[in-house]
Amino acid sequence: MSSSDNQDVRDRTAVTPTRSLRLLSFNIQTGVETQYYRDYITKSWKHLLPIKERVSNLNRVAGMLGEFDVVGLQEVDSGSLRSGFLDQTEYLANRADFPWWFRQVNRNIGKIAQHSNGVLSRINPERVEEHRLPGLPGRGAVVLEFRTNVEPLVVCVMHLALGSRARTRQLGYISDLVAEHPYLVVMGDFNCGLDSPELNQLIDKTHLSLPSTELKTFPSWRPRHRFDHILVSDRLKVTEARVLEPSHSDHLPVSVRVDLPENVSLQQGKCRPPTLLPEPHQA
Repeated sequence: MSSSDNQDVRDRTAVTPTRSLRLLSFNIQTGVETQYYRDYITKSWKHLLPIKERVSNLNRVAGMLGEFDVVGLQEVDSGSLRSGFLDQTEYLANRADFPWWFRQVNRNIGKIAQHSNGVLSRINPERVEEHRLPGLPGRGAVVLEFRTNVEPLVVCVMHLALGSRARTRQLGYISDLVAEHPYLVVMGDFNCGLDSPELNQLIDKTHLSLPSTELKTFPSWRPRHRFDHILVSDRLKVTEARVLEPSHSDHLPVSVRVDLPENVSLQQGKCRPPTLLPEPHQA
């Protein structure tokens, strides 16, 4: 990772944190709006070429982010031809006034596409790590540690594979990575529903649970599937869980509000440069 990449987490004036934390996970489909299944074919060129409506759509996305403290983004472009060489994570952070942001490029196709995850935060994390997930190249997770007066609050943002076999390996990797943390949130586009064995294995191996089983997120124009999840550890109290509408993607954004225990308080961290860990062994 270059020295410029290490500056992706930006130091500006941060909002004073409270014991309540509002989190959002959103697959933004690189700013392309989809309204019908046929759009995947008839408007597929929009995923390859720059279009004016992409920026206006990103502006609408930014408008819905203002109420949140930490946002996990999937299917972000980090600056290629199709996005007009715009780093969409940075753009949304500046547009929605988030002082801290980080992007993880998972599939680098040069000037054609920069497939990425993104994180926006109003709280300075103590540490940021990016992980390449098992399976074919192109899937990753970002793990943030937020300082408290006791154990850190850990937030993991990820985008999983389409195949169940790969997801099983990826969620096994994630559970080994985060299971020991008592204050934990895992969120992202899981590409699987509540009845999937791999998701239930993650829940069985950790102290995570889903705050709601009714949050359908895909497809955005007629949501029938629960592909986007925010799982929360049992030490955190969920006071709200909802899906936001309307969407500006083929997914709907999902959000939760959590409260830390009364004796636990968030504190501003001093984030070290993001750490790129070695790619996990490919079995």
